[in-house]
Amino acid sequence: MVAARLQSTATRKPTYHICSPIELSHPALSDANQARIYLENIRWPHGASCPCCGRLDPVKALGGDSMGPGWYHCGDCRKKFTVRVGTVFERSHIALHKWLLGFRMYASSKKGPSARQLHQTLGITYRSGWFMARRIRAAMRDGDPAPRGGKDKVAEADERAIGPAKDVFVNERGWVKERGTATKRKAVTRVERGGRSRSIKVDDLKRQDDPQGAVRERRA
Repeated sequence: MVAARLQSTATRKPTYHICSPIELSHPALSDANQARIYLENIRWPHGASCPCCGRLDPVKALGGDSMGPGWYHCGDCRKKFTVRVGTVFERSHIALHKWLLGFRMYASSKKGPSARQLHQTLGITYRSGWFMARRIRAAMRDGDPAPRGGKDKVAEADERAIGPAKDVFVNERGWVKERGTATKRKAVTRVERGGRSRSIKVDDLKRQDDPQGAVRERRA
């Protein structure tokens, strides 16, 4: 997360002090134009650069009402672009402030909201909520995941039976929960100290007298 004072430019005003996490009262979460300025300051703190050819000097802001705010033109490759180009916001008609709200919902949630939650909270269609959820999850995914318990790291694993046991009928007692863990769902979890964790569903915790064998087979 960005936690620095952003430098203002002639084409992007006002300048924000970006906090971590961003407050819900921040104007970038309620106004599409303020959200655009917020993202431009994060992506281009020293001025807009072309996402197509990477050049900085020949880029100029386009004026006029026909294009709308936030459009730039590269004098080298002759292409027009906005801050959306080359990001998860590209080719999306969803307002930028709703994208930022969606990211904040994912960052502040343990498991992440569903597409229906995005649809109901942000006031967008269910299809747009599904589209946004897919892109946000892809953007937050680890691009180069290393195996847990790599060099100079400690990984631990443990097994557990989860959920209720199967109901069985016992004379004079009626339906009761079966004792033991034989009919419960079983999982093995591998945890990297101070890092990530991963749980794997297994069929038998006593598999070959090695309940953690499944974890070693799937270390990534």
